[in-house]
Amino acid sequence: MGLGLIGKKLGMTQVFDENGRVVPVTVIESEPNAVIQVKTKQKDGYTAVQLGYGEAKEKQMTRPVAGHFKKVNQKIKKVLREFRIKEGENFTVGQEIKVDLFKQGDYVDITGVSIGKGFQGGVKRWHWSGGPGAHGSTHHRAPGSIGSSSDPSRVFKGHHLPGRMGGDVVTVQSLKVVKVDLEKNAILVKGAVPGSDNGILIINKAKKKISDYLKPKAEKKVDDKKKADAKPKPAAKKPEEKKK
Repeated sequence: MGLGLIGKKLGMTQVFDENGRVVPVTVIESEPNAVIQVKTKQKDGYTAVQLGYGEAKEKQMTRPVAGHFKKVNQKIKKVLREFRIKEGENFTVGQEIKVDLFKQGDYVDITGVSIGKGFQGGVKRWHWSGGPGAHGSTHHRAPGSIGSSSDPSRVFKGHHLPGRMGGDVVTVQSLKVVKVDLEKNAILVKGAVPGSDNGILIINKAKKKISDYLKPKAEKKVDDKKKADAKPKPAAKKPEEKKK
């Protein structure tokens, strides 16, 4: 939960950090996002902000969508996304949200649509090992048997098979913000993000940092008093020896 940004992936490059080490980064361009609608708990049942990104022509939109912008006297935007916010946060229609929403050192979760790869076989899609590679084999990359005969007489649901690969909504978590350029409306994040160049991305504040995932689980502490009150288990009775 929290306000985020809509942006566009420009591509990957590399920068040097303060220690002179090379850091691979993804450049995300995010022009100022305009607040198109503010939803309240009294009227809509929840609190949220609807942001618009990228200019578009009226003829590119359906009449209901174009009317949605005309109703609030805002320019038509190419992309609309909604972000949940906490009660008490005040936003007004027409307000601009810029890249300075984030700062260097922040961690973000980025959502995008992965690159579509079309119909693929099981070796590429699911990393099957494949059959023997010798000339005598006629089974190299084919699926092979996928189910039993008499029992259970069916194929289990979710079986890995050839099919459409990619084109899925993917979220990469806990990416570190390396640099924020307010003049160029750009954010540089460490690592790769989903999708191809010029793809639309949703940038949210990370729910957890990487260090939070690596922390060991805290052991349950038992009070000394409970230990003292705990009754010792009775000793197991030895089996009686048979009389000779």
